[in-house]
Amino acid sequence: MYRIGIDLGGTNIAAGLVDGEMNLVRKKSIPTGAERAGEAIVADMATLCRDLCAEHGITMDDIKAIGIATPGVANLATGVVEYANNLHFIKFPLAELLGKELSFDNIKIANDANAAAWGEAVAGAAKGTTNSVMITLGTGVGGGIIIDNKIYTGFNCAGAELGHIVIEVDGVPCSCGRKGCWEAYSSATALIRMTEEKIEECKAEGRASLMLDAEKVSGRTACDCMRAGDAAAKEVYDKYIKYLASGLATIVNIFQPEVISLGGGVSNEGQSLIDDLLPIVRKEAYGGGVIDDLPELRIAKLGNDAGIIGAALLG
Repeated sequence: MYRIGIDLGGTNIAAGLVDGEMNLVRKKSIPTGAERAGEAIVADMATLCRDLCAEHGITMDDIKAIGIATPGVANLATGVVEYANNLHFIKFPLAELLGKELSFDNIKIANDANAAAWGEAVAGAAKGTTNSVMITLGTGVGGGIIIDNKIYTGFNCAGAELGHIVIEVDGVPCSCGRKGCWEAYSSATALIRMTEEKIEECKAEGRASLMLDAEKVSGRTACDCMRAGDAAAKEVYDKYIKYLASGLATIVNIFQPEVISLGGGVSNEGQSLIDDLLPIVRKEAYGGGVIDDLPELRIAKLGNDAGIIGAALLG
């Protein structure tokens, strides 16, 4: 038997077949067309499911379950997306509508960051644990919390917004409306902002830097230039690591999970990122490094497929 996982994004809908060994065996994606009515998006999701089955030589009768990773506040119990601003969903019965399209009743939904965390917990970097946290370092900072092998969402399904803990009171404005959120200091967007600020500083001071030669600043600019020996780039990277570690130490203090996995574009720095973070996190976590048995920091394993695999394995 197979499962289908659907990662519903504002730009693309990606769907995949997951086999009994939790392997993603086939994947397909189409543009979302987020400006359309939700019913049209659901119809496309149903088509993706049928196409995946046809291309793999199976039918919907071979599908055990379907899971959907969706932006916004997703109610796991009802299958309703309470609110998703980029898809214009308000109390949208996503699971029910897809079920009607496919004549299929075993459909679960979860917030996309939570689904990714579940994927890493069941089949990725935190496999074998019962308590873990996943942090996604992309355009924003996403969070997913697994406690006792269950996704934690709070009483109203809106919990785990870890990117919006404040680490700098009255700091940089965040897209959520607050100031000083962790997301505003530790996302790839924040790293780009810090890089651009340092480039302007170098220009004003007449200071040489490899970053000045960048045609377009990305989240990799400072990291790449730092590895080439650029001092200004190292200052950007060190500042970013300090903020990221500060937030991670807070996650450690609150949850003390067995594993914290890091995903998203910034995590492509790999083990060197973990090595740079660990000493600061250990120092700033409660106990100041005295407590030996602290959570492990790991790079997430499932990459962009975490949401698909996690959704497929909901329930």
